[in-house]
Amino acid sequence: MLFTLGNNKSNMDPTLINFKVLYVLTQLCGLTMIVLVGTWIGQHFGGLGGTDNPKQEFNWHPLFMTIGFIYLYGNSILVYRGFRTTRKKTLKLTHAGIHMAAFVLTVIALKTVFDSHNLVDPPIPNMYSLHSWLGLSAVIIFCLQYVAGFMAFLVPGMRENYKIALMPLHIYFGLFGFVLAIASAVMGLTEKAIFAIPNYSKLPSAGVLANIIGVLYVVFGGLVVYLATEPSYKRKPIPEDTALLTANGNE
Repeated sequence: MLFTLGNNKSNMDPTLINFKVLYVLTQLCGLTMIVLVGTWIGQHFGGLGGTDNPKQEFNWHPLFMTIGFIYLYGNSILVYRGFRTTRKKTLKLTHAGIHMAAFVLTVIALKTVFDSHNLVDPPIPNMYSLHSWLGLSAVIIFCLQYVAGFMAFLVPGMRENYKIALMPLHIYFGLFGFVLAIASAVMGLTEKAIFAIPNYSKLPSAGVLANIIGVLYVVFGGLVVYLATEPSYKRKPIPEDTALLTANGNE
């Protein structure tokens, strides 16, 4: 019995072992990132609030952007490789569902940042920083990606040759939007630290935590992109996928 278990372990594909280790590391990095953002806004910026307190309402923005537009977005990209034995049709629905959850959180996060600018006296101008330009660009790319992907890969009737032609663009712009979201998040974090943390140049605890969160954004983004683009980690079709393709002529 012990010999059999040891033999099975030794016969595991080293590539798959590497993927599993990096996948778990990616999840731990992402969850730590979320916890630290919550700690950062709770300990140093007064926690969360509503429209009656625009400064605290703003704090929903980094929290929901981190959860939705970074963590969930990254996991939606990895879903095909992370759940390798699940049917492709199920993965498509899961991919779309995670994207929808990310979209909802992103919309709420955008509302809170506009409220935090418009409801103070005097109001703060909107959309003037590079962070806001790149962030909105990433959201637009994300939304266009979602609509195009939904129409092409989930709505019945799309011709197979169109799907094949669209897939490389869908993959590229999905990754491009994710990288843009990471870049925008790092810029927004830096902007917040400079404007809101006294003596940031002396690295108080709030500044150190902000820098750690920024590093985690980059590490998480790098791991997601690597796992999504490494050819040896690509999901191999399972028999159910082949059967469905044969039966329907369309997957």
